[in-house]
Amino acid sequence: ARHNLAIFEWKSGRTERTVKHFIIAANMGNDESLESLKKCYGMGLVSKEKFAAALRGHQAAVDAMKSPHRDKAKAALRI
Repeated sequence: ARHNLAIFEWKSGRTERTVKHFIIAANMGNDESLESLKKCYGMGLVSKEKFAAALRGHQAAVDAMKSPHRDKAKAALRI
């Protein structure tokens, strides 16, 4: 939902709000938002510190979602 809000804000020309939504979504583990945030960083819309913090938050969220049960389910679906 946050990623979609960011896209809406981008289309409305509100880049500051766009970046805030991308950061929140990336901190919750959203890969698409992290990639979009990377593009914003490349365009100079995000500081190096904020991008680095979002990257760390994203990794922490992804790590928190890992579990042996999820790994088993992923393996079973690949068969």
